[in-house]
Amino acid sequence: MKTLFQSWQLWAFLSAFFAALTAIFAKIGIENINSDFATFIRTIVILGVLATLLAVTGQWQSPWTVSNRTYLFLVLSGCATGASWLCYFRALKIGDAARVAPIDKLSVVLVAIFATLFLGERLSGSNWLGVALIAIGAVFVALK
Repeated sequence: MKTLFQSWQLWAFLSAFFAALTAIFAKIGIENINSDFATFIRTIVILGVLATLLAVTGQWQSPWTVSNRTYLFLVLSGCATGASWLCYFRALKIGDAARVAPIDKLSVVLVAIFATLFLGERLSGSNWLGVALIAIGAVFVALK
């Protein structure tokens, strides 16, 4: 059981599962509210959940132990996440969840490209075929 919880595949699947619930819950939740304000509420909830998780599991660490480089990239990541959430909620407000979510998941394609260009990661031919199929699938799902 311990090795199951150390599997990146399990956590990636759970991420996808909760992302799917996010789309459905958000689409229902933003019916009568501004999408930016909805993102604000969501962010407060996330902060509360994470603070509780850190406290309960004893994973809190002193902010002074984090390097400047780590802070820089976490701040950049946070800015990108915020921009992503704002755009995602705005898209959900005006579009169908079943069409918005696949376009949002084009991030998978962009991550593959960016990881290759900026992180030096290598993907096999079959990996690139999968990336291409994700891109094609997202486009087909988004069509009316």
